[in-house]
Amino acid sequence: MRKIVVASLLLFLFTAPIGCTDMNDNAVPDSLEIKDFVWKGMNLYYLWQADVPDLSDTRFANQGELNTYLTPFASPSDLFKSLLYQQNVIDKFSRITSDYTVLEGVLAGNTLNNGMDYGLRYKSGSSGPVFGWVHYVLPNTDAAAKNVQRGTIFYAVNGTPLYQTATDNNLSLLNATTYTINLADYDNGNITPNGQSITLTKTDVAENPIFINTVITHGTHNIGYLMYNGFYPSYDDQLNTMFGNFAAQNVTDLVLDLRYNSGGSINTAVKLASMITGQFSGQLFASQQWNAKAQAYYLNNNPGSLENRFIGGLNGLHLNKVYVLTTKATASASELVINCLKPYINVVQIGDITTGKNVGSVTLYDSPTFGKSDANPNHKYAMQPIVLKIVNKNGFGDYTSGITPTNLLPENFNNMGVLGSTDEPLFNAAYNLIIASGKMLPQVPSVIERDFSNAKTMIPMGTDMYLNHK
Repeated sequence: MRKIVVASLLLFLFTAPIGCTDMNDNAVPDSLEIKDFVWKGMNLYYLWQADVPDLSDTRFANQGELNTYLTPFASPSDLFKSLLYQQNVIDKFSRITSDYTVLEGVLAGNTLNNGMDYGLRYKSGSSGPVFGWVHYVLPNTDAAAKNVQRGTIFYAVNGTPLYQTATDNNLSLLNATTYTINLADYDNGNITPNGQSITLTKTDVAENPIFINTVITHGTHNIGYLMYNGFYPSYDDQLNTMFGNFAAQNVTDLVLDLRYNSGGSINTAVKLASMITGQFSGQLFASQQWNAKAQAYYLNNNPGSLENRFIGGLNGLHLNKVYVLTTKATASASELVINCLKPYINVVQIGDITTGKNVGSVTLYDSPTFGKSDANPNHKYAMQPIVLKIVNKNGFGDYTSGITPTNLLPENFNNMGVLGSTDEPLFNAAYNLIIASGKMLPQVPSVIERDFSNAKTMIPMGTDMYLNHK
């Protein structure tokens, strides 16, 4: 049987002989090598392994029986999907790809992108026609060059109206390299086509997640504002430098805007939390819970590998309160920061309820250790299955319905505002709480309309919270 790569939140990497016996990898026919990789990786790693009968350690007595089981599946993807536990109900996030270079790019923030980050929302009610609206635009992209702006609304792509009941159609339209968005005007809930359109083309884009950072002074308050849109490890040094600049400007309060941040690296999330604070170095930030056999192995051999602790040596602000802006697009590693900071400091959450992704994944390659080293050169399949659940210092991690904000304030199309401005409604709410202006928060509408999808969820692995291999 293959060996499992045990990757912890501390980037601790080792191999452990966990799993079934009497499996001879040499007996795997070439035609089944990818499917064999899929089954064995899921058998060892998958969080819900014990709940899937076909992943049981006793399901097959030998490699020959496993080969017989694998043969009828039309593709590795079909096999993978068949092994998921209540797909799209319990497991909404496990993925497989036939080209791991694309996966690696997505996890690092490198994608084929026209620069338009958007949400999809119902025109009215709970189903039927929908419209897209632009969250923000990345600099130096086609969308920026063609003056697409925050709040731009489109009701169709290439003249084809968007419908929630035809999600696959939306995917094919919006995932094309070049497409035309058909624009509309918004008037108190009415979406009216205006005859305008913009053709956009995607190029390779490396998104710097540090989208906006600024310091605003009001009396004794030096208010740092950071709009942070993805936990991408290659930007960790820039993030640390930016917090050093905040510290040099004596930032007394921090507004952390995660409203469009769908997640990324767990280790980067821990670093961000450590920079916000700094006074808890070495203390327990989060704990990971794996499937029963992996969890038992770690507890017996290296229980510390199940823990993730605040990191010292970073530029910390030593705050005891942080204001976090959220929407339905706030997911995974963003939610990890919110949930795991709460036992230590006051987290004032402003905006809308979050996605509710409390589980993490790891990239599995077809190699003897499931790491990238010595990966099978015959193909580029890789998996990103859910392998663990994350809980905070107090053992809490049950927020699959999302994390409810302290102050409910959904984004309002009638007043979108400019991101980073103290007049923008969500930032303005945090700003007024900080300076104790006494100003009331805007009234919450009786009917709250939310995005049902967004640009990152339309990308496979676009909302992952994942562990890093060495």
